Amino acid sequence: MQEKNGAAILMIAGSEADSNMYYATRFMAPDPFVFIQIKNKKFLLMNDLEVDRARAQAKADKVFSLSRLARDYQKKYKKKAGWLDLIEEFLKTNRVKHLQVPGNFPIEYADPFRKRGFEIQFRSEPFFEERTVKSKEEIRAITKAIRHTEAAVSAAIETIRKSVIKKGKLYFDGSVLTSEAIKKIINVRLMENNCIAAHSIVACGINGVDPHHQGSGPLYANQSIIMDIFPRDSESRYFADITRTVVRGKASPKLKKMFEAVLEGQKIAFLSIREGADGSKIHEAIQKRFEELGFTTGVKNGRVQGFFHGTGHGLGLDIHEPPRISRGKDILKAGQVVTVEPGLYYEDAGGIRIEDDVLVTRTGCLNLVKLPKILEI
Repeated sequence: MQEKNGAAILMIAGSEADSNMYYATRFMAPDPFVFIQIKNKKFLLMNDLEVDRARAQAKADKVFSLSRLARDYQKKYKKKAGWLDLIEEFLKTNRVKHLQVPGNFPIEYADPFRKRGFEIQFRSEPFFEERTVKSKEEIRAITKAIRHTEAAVSAAIETIRKSVIKKGKLYFDGSVLTSEAIKKIINVRLMENNCIAAHSIVACGINGVDPHHQGSGPLYANQSIIMDIFPRDSESRYFADITRTVVRGKASPKLKKMFEAVLEGQKIAFLSIREGADGSKIHEAIQKRFEELGFTTGVKNGRVQGFFHGTGHGLGLDIHEPPRISRGKDILKAGQVVTVEPGLYYEDAGGIRIEDDVLVTRTGCLNLVKLPKILEI
């Protein structure tokens, strides 16, 4: 990213938790360190614990030792320096007065820098605009995570398929099959492939009417089971995001119609997604089609029911990234990877959500997910 109005970029964060820092440096560290970009040159200021590893691994033009900078500071000014003193000295040495920082830049640093005479400009996400358009390497990383997620979800579906129905509940190997047991199958399979999932959703029946209910307790026959799995590959740091909905036994007529409608909603998106497409128009088209099919959205019995979340979101180093396929007017670009996940949720039927990850191209989109979509198993 080019600095705006001559401002240098400054980030202070741990790259393990901050995706912008990892994107800029490709260096993984749990504790905060300093990234400064002046024109096209990238500099890191590191403590002694990480300085040698950063010099060997980080994508930076130069890595400076904070302890060395502290010795130089003390020799020059005859006093000890704090962390902010060293950053200020580095910036002034490089004739930097204007700083561009991300929206999550800590106020504990922003206020002192302002008091020291620096002008700070905040930039909302995407802080690095180029992050939204994926390179071939990034697409390969996302696709790899998707394949591992498909394998985990397939293992879960096969267990549900082999379960035995007794008095309305599902049993496997003589025990009641639970949301927790299915999540364990998914998580273990993912861990075997060096992927980590957090907050996985395996929600049955009424639990599935809340799109973010993670699910708990027994799984029931003839009710929808939503499995929404979004792990991160521990090596590449890129996410996958897949949802499948299944019924062990017989789905109700309404559930079947909901399933077909959601598939049709996905098809609308697949036919519309391309470079230059407006995400809000795609979302509106799906909403309109659901209404035409009789699936209205609104408050009923004190809770919102129908289709009341976005159609999709960007996917990459974060599970939710720009662009959005939702109410906001986001224009899609070739090379972006977005989810397509329409859903319908009604208390008298349950929930249906199906989600794939697609690559936006100049003329359309490519579905990166190969996992089948089957309701009754």
